[in-house]
Amino acid sequence: MGIRKRLSGSSIRPRLSVYRSNKGIYAQIIDDVSGKTLVSASSLSKDFNAEKGSKIDQSVAVGKLVAEKAIAAGIKDVVFDRNGYLYHGRVKSLADGAREGGLNF
Repeated sequence: MGIRKRLSGSSIRPRLSVYRSNKGIYAQIIDDVSGKTLVSASSLSKDFNAEKGSKIDQSVAVGKLVAEKAIAAGIKDVVFDRNGYLYHGRVKSLADGAREGGLNF
């Protein structure tokens, strides 16, 4: 059973989607009703200027960055979409960084 079958983001509580590649990690907050990406952050984007640490450290920094952008856009509550990845390692550290940044899920 697919995750997207059970999980959906609304305008009140959008979906925080995580994509993990070998080089970087990406997070975006999506309103599934209107089909729009509200906020996004990535470890490979221009506005990301974290130290050259491990991938775990970069994931925490991306989580904090997406939380900071979301709060600036007026979003506090989200639904976490791990996109089929295990809640472990970089995905877990991104979620922890987003919680530290002030998002609730």
